[in-house]
Amino acid sequence: MPLDVLLLILRIAIALALYVFLGVMLYYIWRDVQSAGISTAERSRNMGRLIVVDPGGLADMQGHTYPLQTITSMGRAPTNTVVLFDSSASSDHALILWRRGQWWLEDQKSRNGTTVNDIRVTEPIVLASGDEISVGRVRFRLELES
Repeated sequence: MPLDVLLLILRIAIALALYVFLGVMLYYIWRDVQSAGISTAERSRNMGRLIVVDPGGLADMQGHTYPLQTITSMGRAPTNTVVLFDSSASSDHALILWRRGQWWLEDQKSRNGTTVNDIRVTEPIVLASGDEISVGRVRFRLELES
């Protein structure tokens, strides 16, 4: 077989291999984009909310609701999801997290502590719909979608 024919066959094989590689890469990128879209839609879905049931002297918070996010932070700092203008709340007081298919509450070593149904939280606990959470002087009721 002449060398020119052999080189032509080699070029065609390399071009085909390159096209197959690009096709496979595009398929995996498309699958990744699809799964990212699904997880973004799940995260943006309203999965529950916190309702202020006792504002603890902060009249402007009465009846206010806060939608839960995958990580909902609570405290005085303006970077929190739920900002509390309460001097008895710590800057970063507590976290509500979506983990392993359940909502969890963690106290962030706050000065005055966090309670759920009047029980002080010392380690992460699972939350249920209807639980009452106290952060500082503010009391919230947790409502979850069924």
